Amino acid sequence: MSELVLGIESSCDETAVAVVRGGREILSSAVESQVLEHARYGGVVPEIAGRSHLRVILPLVDRALADARVGLADIGCIAVTNRPGLIGSLLVGLSAAKGLAFARGLPLVCVNHIEAHAYAATMETAGEHYPSLALVVSGGHTALYIARSPFELELVSRTLDDAAGEAFDKVAYLLGLSYPGGPSISKLAATGNDRAYDFPRCRPKRGKPAFSFSGLKTAVLYHLRGQDALAPTPAPDAIPDRADVAASFEAAVADSLVGPTVAAAAELGLPRIHVVGGVACNRRLRDVMRAKAAEHGVEAIFPSPAYCTDNAAMIAGLGWHLWKAGRLAGLEADACPQ
Repeated sequence: MSELVLGIESSCDETAVAVVRGGREILSSAVESQVLEHARYGGVVPEIAGRSHLRVILPLVDRALADARVGLADIGCIAVTNRPGLIGSLLVGLSAAKGLAFARGLPLVCVNHIEAHAYAATMETAGEHYPSLALVVSGGHTALYIARSPFELELVSRTLDDAAGEAFDKVAYLLGLSYPGGPSISKLAATGNDRAYDFPRCRPKRGKPAFSFSGLKTAVLYHLRGQDALAPTPAPDAIPDRADVAASFEAAVADSLVGPTVAAAAELGLPRIHVVGGVACNRRLRDVMRAKAAEHGVEAIFPSPAYCTDNAAMIAGLGWHLWKAGRLAGLEADACPQ
C-alpha cells in the first residue's frame, strides 16, 4: 500500500498542495501566495481569496505531483483542511479533495488547520515530540495547547482579544509599512532601539497563562496620534522614531508570547515547546523563546519558516496519522469556519 498522502490547504490566503510520505518525508510542497492581491486592502478579502483558490488549485495539484515525481496513481490518501478558516476558501479545497478522492477511489481525511500547525514542528526533527506545549501564533490564532499526540490537543489558553499576527498587521499599517505586517516590521525593527519605548505587556495571573494584544496596539496608536485616537496618523516620513517604535513593539509582542508560554511549560512539567504559525518566523521571537526556555530546562522547537506559514505539507503529514488511525471522512464532509 502506498504511504504517499496528497495534502491540500486553502484555509485563508495561500493555496497549497504537497506530497508527503509516511507523515514526515516531504516530497513536494507547492504554495501559491495571494499577498499581492490583498496588499492594497491591508488584509485578506474573503471573496478575493476564494476566487483566487478556485483559479489555481488544480494546476497546483499538477505542480505538486510533478515536483514529487509521482502521479495520482501513486497516491494512497487525500488529506484536506476543513477547519478553521474562511468558509469560501475552505470549500474550494474541500471540493477539490472530494473530487480527487471520488474519481480515484481514494480514502479522504479532513484535517484541523490548528492541529496541523502544531504537528509541523515535528516533521523536520528526530527524537521524542510528545508530550509538548504547542504555541500556535499567526494572523488569526494565538493559543496554547498540550499536545499528547499528533491529533490529541487540549486547549490551555487563547488570546483574550486579538491574535499576534493581526497586531503586527495593524501596527504596520499605522507605521505606513507594507502588508503583511510581520516581515515589514521586523525589517524596520532591525535598525531601531527595542528599549526606546516601554509598550505594555499582558501580565497574566500566576498559573493562568493568557495573551492580549489590543492594549499594545492601542498604546502604539496613541504614541503616534497623541491622545486623539481619531486624529490622522502622521505620514511615514514624519515619524522620526519609526524604527524605534517598530523595534519596541516587536519586543513587546515577543515578551508577551514568551513569558506565559515558558511559565506554562514549567508549570505543566512539559519538556518541550512547539512554536508554530506564521508569527513563528519572527527572528526575535525565536531567539527570546529559545533563550528563556533553556533557562527553565525546556526545549523550544520551531519549524523552518516555509512550514511556519500556511502550507500543505503539514496537512499531508498529519493526514497520514489520521488515515492510519482510521479516522476517515466521507464525501458528505463539510467545512467549518471555527
